[in-house]
Amino acid sequence: MFGIPGKAAVTLTPMAIRQIAGLMAEKGSEGLRIGVKKGGCAGMEYTMDYVTSVNPLDEVVEQDGARVLIAPMAQMFLIGTEIDYEVDLLHAGFKFRNPNVAEACGCGESIKFKE
Repeated sequence: MFGIPGKAAVTLTPMAIRQIAGLMAEKGSEGLRIGVKKGGCAGMEYTMDYVTSVNPLDEVVEQDGARVLIAPMAQMFLIGTEIDYEVDLLHAGFKFRNPNVAEACGCGESIKFKE
């Protein structure tokens, strides 16, 4: 919907691809839907949910067996985002490198988008 012709709305790192494909297989899911909602210290938070059926208005990004669906209301906020999956000694989780973010809270769980 808001994408650039010939270019994926978001990109996935190899670690994110492995994690998403594994979650899809484990849960019997069609993919992971990514969105944004109001909340957190900075005003907005990312959401991720398992998808059992594709919404025709979702932006679908498929990469090496991993499928990410971007909710319609989130598409303009996520264009150009790289999704990674990071593991360190204290935690493991998805990391969003989003060029549309103006600031993030200290814990990294909420963001504020550029005007």
